Amino acid sequence: MMIVVLTVVTGWIYPLAMTGLAQAVFPNQANGSVMMRNGEPVGSKLIGQNFTSPGYFHSRPSAAGKDGYDGTGSSGSNLGPTNQKLMETAADNVKKVREENGLSVDAPVPADLVLASGSGLDPHISPQAAYIQIERIATERNLAVSEVRQLVERHIEGRQWGFLGEPRINVLELNLALDELK
Repeated sequence: MMIVVLTVVTGWIYPLAMTGLAQAVFPNQANGSVMMRNGEPVGSKLIGQNFTSPGYFHSRPSAAGKDGYDGTGSSGSNLGPTNQKLMETAADNVKKVREENGLSVDAPVPADLVLASGSGLDPHISPQAAYIQIERIATERNLAVSEVRQLVERHIEGRQWGFLGEPRINVLELNLALDELK
């Protein structure tokens, strides 16, 4: 009898109550924080996407799934700091970022444009990672560098509750705002 009671309570009543509460109190978050454009879903604010066009801000690399950015394969690479594959991947990513953005061979490159996050799905980059992409995007879209810089500065999110984490920028939100410019 206890198995039946506990199954009903923990398997049906509790999940339905929590789902109903989440839908009532936090409907956007409960539905995946989906971003819409012209009534069509374009992605989730919570999951990183692969932007490769030179006219968009690029996200951090992903090790989630076979081709990256796979929400069903969320995980890091599990490669340690002395792993040869990780060192080669990081060196290749540094070279790629420098080439894409016209940076000198000794220019510093933010780590978040080189290394994947622990989940492989981080939707944010640092302000520094966005700043080094501004000139490429402004040139590609025929926009003023100052206009793109102002857009980046408007999208910087502060630390959570004022003290947790670092300032960051949601790449999907920034790219959607970039599309609205031109």
